[in-house]
Amino acid sequence: MGMIDSEPDGRLAVRAALAGAVMVRAMFGEPGARVEKSAGDFATAADLAAEEAIVGVLRAARPGDAVTGEEGGSSGAVDARRRWLVDPLCGTLNYASRSMLVGVNVALRVDGAITAAATADPFSGEVFWTDGQRARMRYEDRDEDLTPSPGSRLVDVNLDPPFPNAPGFQAARLLADPGFVRRFRPRVVSTTLAVAWVAAGRRAAYVTDGLLRDSVHFSAGIALCRAAGCVVTGLDGTPVHTGTGGLIAAADAETHAALLEMVNGQAAQVR
Repeated sequence: MGMIDSEPDGRLAVRAALAGAVMVRAMFGEPGARVEKSAGDFATAADLAAEEAIVGVLRAARPGDAVTGEEGGSSGAVDARRRWLVDPLCGTLNYASRSMLVGVNVALRVDGAITAAATADPFSGEVFWTDGQRARMRYEDRDEDLTPSPGSRLVDVNLDPPFPNAPGFQAARLLADPGFVRRFRPRVVSTTLAVAWVAAGRRAAYVTDGLLRDSVHFSAGIALCRAAGCVVTGLDGTPVHTGTGGLIAAADAETHAALLEMVNGQAAQVR
């Protein structure tokens, strides 16, 4: 667990994520202009305000660290050993549609590894966090360890582009796989808060395509799942950020093996 001054990195990640969550919760339902980005993507005033709050906390506590924010881009040395990855509001379309399914993600990368991370739910008040060793959930100043479980049989599948592994893997086809239908129940919440839910035992697994290295969206959730003892690989079963990319984060080895077989089955069909 890294530490500068007196506050451990894990605790700082929690504090920063909560600062963003305060802004997201306070601005919910307010009419506001959208900031258009690309290919139909956009940010709201809450995205911008939450990122400003998070970055303010991080810069005050760790002025020498670099920061990459989804909205503000990168600051600090390009080759910085310590870089914070900030996703101030994951689930912007949900939020803009007045759906309370969003997460606030903060993660610290040190020498290429995520060593601390937090995902805050602005509306439940929960913060899922890790110091790189243990995964915990904080609620009203109390912490409890996260325990993954496949018992729900709920598998969250990300249907948002990009899909770099298509046609070999297509998330929508996974939902129609007969084996998937027999064994699991699909969920699509369209926020990486659901990755933290795998660590917490609220989802059996999470599946997505994409190139996720240094992702402001996924770094916190992947770190949480790893610290909780989940089985975490890319879509091809290789370590995350290698091979074809993507993510299968599962509560246990049996669930992971079942999903990996279905994904491999898709790839075999198009060869």
